[in-house]
Amino acid sequence: MRIVAAGASGMIGEPLVRWWRSAGHDVVRLVRRAPTAPDEVQWDPASGRLDPALLGRVDAAVNLAGAGVGDHRWNDEYKRTIVESRTSSTATLARALAQLDEAPRVLLQGSASGFYGDRGEELVDEGSSAGREFLAGACVAWEAAAAPARAAGIRTVSLRTGLVMASSGGAFGPLLPLVKLGLGGPLGDGRAWWSWITLDDELRAIDHLLHADVSGPVNLVAPEPGRNADVIGALARANHRPSLLPVPRFALKAAVGEFAEEILSSRRVAPKALLDSGFEFRHPDIASAVRWTRAEGSRS
Repeated sequence: MRIVAAGASGMIGEPLVRWWRSAGHDVVRLVRRAPTAPDEVQWDPASGRLDPALLGRVDAAVNLAGAGVGDHRWNDEYKRTIVESRTSSTATLARALAQLDEAPRVLLQGSASGFYGDRGEELVDEGSSAGREFLAGACVAWEAAAAPARAAGIRTVSLRTGLVMASSGGAFGPLLPLVKLGLGGPLGDGRAWWSWITLDDELRAIDHLLHADVSGPVNLVAPEPGRNADVIGALARANHRPSLLPVPRFALKAAVGEFAEEILSSRRVAPKALLDSGFEFRHPDIASAVRWTRAEGSRS
């Protein structure tokens, strides 16, 4: 297949491109700078510029572009950046795909489990409503921006990814140095549900959805979410460290500002659509996930 990829240099995008190329697919990367390689096409999502003629034949597209939600302390300007970087890239790519003489088979569109907001003990799946918090609203707008692709009859999948666990840490990267020093502990009261997925299963799930007859939202999370105290405890045990020192809410808020409320949010998310489509997880529980990350880390 010939696949167009946006966000190809990110934590998920970069290994995904390698994965697909190793499988024999031709992957074209969208870049904002002047192209320096034959597999690159320039675009400017901020101004909505992407010439469909530069794409040629397209069988599929994946869009994982967007500013990192934890890369900067939140203020009004950076929150606008979070939303606009996602909606502009999605709308630009969706419009270009819709204008092709022959529409691609599928658009795999990034989203996040943050769509559901803070749900406490409630178990949510793809049929559940959106939350009311900032990131929930950002996800709603992000998914809506793919409307031109859906209107053109392109099978569109919203990848509602949870916390990604990787050998380098992934979403848990900021915690790992503390855990390795024996300073990691429950965040807040430790009872918030965290829905996570290993990078290995994330890549396998996206590849599965490239071919599966599935459209609409799909939760990319493992089938066994954990309380944040249990997840951090598993990371600590894997590193042969205690996890006894709790991090109170006020300390976390002092460290990262408004983003602390997102870290402390409780989301117990079920991967119903993914399981219904026949996908099988390699790391369904936190114990197997931590073993995988440790093994991958020792090989890198």
